Parts: sequence; structure tokens; C-alpha cells
Amino acid sequence: MKNRLSHRSQNISYSQTIEMAAKSRHLKNKGYDVINLSIGEPDFSPPKFILNAAKKAIDENMFHHYTPVSGYMDLKEAICKKFYRDNKIEYKPSQIVVSTGAKQSIINVLLSLLNKNDDVIIPSPYWVSYLQMVKLCESNPVIISTKIDNNFKIDPKQLEKSITSKTRLIIFNNPCNPTGSVYNYQELSTLVNVLKKYPKVMILSDEIYEYISYSINSVTSIASFSDVYDQVITLNGLSKSFAMTGWRIGYIGAPEWVAKSCDKIQGQMTSCTNSIAQRAAIAALESSPDRIKYMINSFRKRRDLVLNMMNEINGFQFNIPDGAFYIFPKISSFFGKNLHGKVIKNSDQLSELILDNTYISTVSGSAFGNDEYLRISYASSESKIIEAFTRLKHFLN
Repeated sequence: MKNRLSHRSQNISYSQTIEMAAKSRHLKNKGYDVINLSIGEPDFSPPKFILNAAKKAIDENMFHHYTPVSGYMDLKEAICKKFYRDNKIEYKPSQIVVSTGAKQSIINVLLSLLNKNDDVIIPSPYWVSYLQMVKLCESNPVIISTKIDNNFKIDPKQLEKSITSKTRLIIFNNPCNPTGSVYNYQELSTLVNVLKKYPKVMILSDEIYEYISYSINSVTSIASFSDVYDQVITLNGLSKSFAMTGWRIGYIGAPEWVAKSCDKIQGQMTSCTNSIAQRAAIAALESSPDRIKYMINSFRKRRDLVLNMMNEINGFQFNIPDGAFYIFPKISSFFGKNLHGKVIKNSDQLSELILDNTYISTVSGSAFGNDEYLRISYASSESKIIEAFTRLKHFLN
């Protein structure tokens, strides 16, 4: 019975992205031609050299047992080299923890840092699980709202106004899911000038979409600013950039005291990450980012295709995403209108109506903290994108 569940369990909700993906699969299994634009999963396979590294590890017959909780030492060394090469951040292996996906890395950090009623600043729109994980820790999400007119970016005044004596952590996502926004060096430096005044406020910098950027400049890491280096936990993983979602490899670089706590918590929860996936991760991280350029170029081409087709749909307001593989159009112009016999009141209704009538799966903006929007993923083939947006145009126009 529900009343026998813990308050902690009852205080959080299911992931709406996972729920929409499940609904899509259900309709597909019933024979409908569903195009899933709800889930953030590349449609590529991992690069061949990564698959070969996994096969080699199996054939060597040496990597079938428990590994150290925080990961193989040579993997952690590879992560340190990657951080220095790509992000200009110096970490030692003792500051690295490898986990079963970036999700586990995040909850390890939150459980390490948060107490009941601590405040956690989260810019909105935000990835769906940030809010729920903070609630799971019985802490208080403090939301900073952003606007499409400013490319969904917070400014220093907003940040400073949100910090109080109860603030323990800010969760920062760059490039951002769901908006595709990317903070440049100058924008980050203005936020750093605020954060360095509050050395007890920690910063969780989620950089899982780091390589999926369409700017000529690489994505800047907050930890590369020496003034806040000791405050930052840098989060990354292999799911998005290397198309390795099911391999479940996430990792952090952090102050050693945070890394030790995450190691301890993970040791009691899941122990080590899959040993073969760790061996493949070494090959991925030691490779040049140029080896996955073909994927990034494809995502850029798909983004441009989506932008062109969005212009043909009445009622969508959108900006140009600079990273990740999502677009986050404002759809509030549909609210209060009768659409095919149903008056639209919110983004949940519009998303459901689109799925039921066009078999296109999206995610309502309410899941990301802003009900006036939809998240649409373009991590799908060009042919499916064209078909999906053709259906959307006919239905919504």
C-alpha cells in the first residue's frame, strides 16, 4: 500500500522523459509508426575502436572481476589526462570517481554534500532528475528562472540574489539539457566573480554534452577558473558524445574530500562500474575528440534541418541551440485554443495530444521547470526528423 512507502519515496515523481519513452514503446509494440523525439539518446553505435577495446578486454580474460570502487587506476589516469587536455583542469587520480553512469555520479555528490533543508540552486529549465534528486535528499530546490530572450542563461544578479546562508550547492549544466544553451568564457567569468565570494557554496558542473557543441570555441569548464577550483565538482561521462548510453560510464573530478565520500557511498550502493565498459572507456578517453567529429557534424546538420522545419510551424517560438541535441520551443501560444476538439491548457496536454494524434513523442516543458515549452530531441535520423516535423506541421497548422 502507498501509505507504507517512505515519505522520501512519495516526495519524488517518475522521470517524465523515461515515461514518454515507455509510452512510445508501448504504441510501437501495438503496431503504430511512432517517432520518438523524447529521449536523449544518440542513434549511432559506439565507434568501432571502442568496440574493439571491449572485445580485446574480454579476450584477454583478465577483467571479469570486481574493480576498485572508484575505477581502474589506468582509467582514472586517462580521465585526468582528458581533463587537462580538453578542459585545462588538473586532477589527480585520487580526485576521480567512476560510476554507473552520470546519474549515479550526481546522486553520489548530492548524498555527500546535502543535509535536510539545505538549499540547492538550480537554473530553470533544468534536466528532469536534478530536482527529484535534491528532493530525495530532503533538501530545498531554489529555482532561478531564465527566458528564451536571453538564451535561457542566468545572470550574475540573479545568482547573487539566490544565495543565502542556507545555500549549499548550485547545479550547473553546460551545454544545457533541455535548451541547448552554452555559456561562453566571458559569461562564466561573470558568474565565477559571484561564486568565489561564497567559498562554502559548492558547484556541480554537469558537462555531459561537452563535445556536442556547434561553436568554434570549445566549451569552458568552471573548474578551469582557479578562483573556484576548490568549489567545483566536474561531471562528465561517455553516454552522449560516444553513443554509449547503455554502457553506463560516468565520472567526476572533485576536491579529494568529496571524491572520498562518493567512493564510500558508492561502495555501499553498487560497488564498481562494469569492468569491460571501463576498459572500453580508456580507449574512448585517450582518443582525440576528432574521432567523433562525424557524429557532432551530423547533429549540427540535424539541428539546422529542425530549425528550418520549425519555421514552417505556426505558434512555435524558438532560439538557436549551440550545443546538445535538443530544441526547446515555446508553445504557450496554443494555450486556451481548441486544437482538434481539445482546449489546450498546458504543455502536458499538448505533448499527449501530439503523441495520440501524430505518434510523435516529445516531452512537456513542465518536466524541466517551464510549462510553456516542449523539449524535442533531434538525436534521430534525418529521414525520421523530416517525417516527424511534416506530421507536426500538418497537425498543428
